[in-house]
Amino acid sequence: MDKPLTYAGAGVDIDMANNLVNTIKNIASQTPRSGVMGEIGGFGGLFSLNVSNLERPVLVSATDGVGTKLKIAFMMDMHHTIGIDLVAMSVNDVLVQGAKPLFFLDYLAIGKLDERIVKDIVTGVGEGCRQANCALIGGETAEMPGIYATNEYDLAGFAVGIVDNSKIIDGSGIRMGHKLIGISSSGLHSNGYSLVRKICFDVLNLKIDAHIPEFGKTLGEELLTPTRIYADTVLRMIRDLSIHGLAHITGGGITDNIIRIIPKSCSILVKKGSWEIPPIFKFLQQAGNIDDAEMMRTFNNGIGMVVVVPDQGVQDVLERLNAMDEKAVVIGEVIEGKDPDNRVQWVQ
Repeated sequence: MDKPLTYAGAGVDIDMANNLVNTIKNIASQTPRSGVMGEIGGFGGLFSLNVSNLERPVLVSATDGVGTKLKIAFMMDMHHTIGIDLVAMSVNDVLVQGAKPLFFLDYLAIGKLDERIVKDIVTGVGEGCRQANCALIGGETAEMPGIYATNEYDLAGFAVGIVDNSKIIDGSGIRMGHKLIGISSSGLHSNGYSLVRKICFDVLNLKIDAHIPEFGKTLGEELLTPTRIYADTVLRMIRDLSIHGLAHITGGGITDNIIRIIPKSCSILVKKGSWEIPPIFKFLQQAGNIDDAEMMRTFNNGIGMVVVVPDQGVQDVLERLNAMDEKAVVIGEVIEGKDPDNRVQWVQ
């Protein structure tokens, strides 16, 4: 008689998955937050809103992934920072609406479970949650042979925050003359990596461990620099300063993201050269022969978050950001919108 078939024989190890739950529970326990009910392992994560203390609480949710930056993690066989990127991409989107992050869930699909890789990924997720002061309350790890190659995986994340209805930052108060303040990024963050990989590995034929003098580190180390999480900065800033708009600079770059929060009757004027562009962007632009317009709508170019404030509030915001050791500068202003098809103007 033929040997009976099993799920493990088909490539899915339920026992290892169950064992990994205990590892994940331990990591999640290091991201405590008032409101968390129960622990990881149930069918759903529980969180009490009684801790909000708000008159009209509104939940704000966001979801995202890490994109093809994952390919760099595979090439480096380094997986302990990619979870920070995952948390950052969703949490920063929640923050720009004035919401305080409450909890986070992750989804990991992998070709074959590897305890070291999964532990490193979730450790990064836990670190991201710690930086955002939100709780990791659940997730899913799916072993999917035939969909993903061995040691390759995909990630998705889900963040939920809370804000009082009267405190939502939606850009509705933005007017002509308001200034744009840029807060520095840590590098590429998690956008544009399909173009990055084409330039580095197809055009330049670089190895992932090549030392790049401009970076002072290897190519892989630069490309795996985690996305910044702006939770502490944003929440401290909006607590007692007049902030009329916030934009997370992700896919679409400065060109496409700021305009999302600007009233349709307005445009923006961005001054080139008003901030320092980190070496990675200059390196990519030169190597890929990329024009300025393409750079600005593909990468963050050193600006990870933009704050929109009235002219009279600029100095207070800059002083607060500088006191938090942030690199922040005025990069432009809100102007009258004359061309609905060209709402971003660049000046030298």
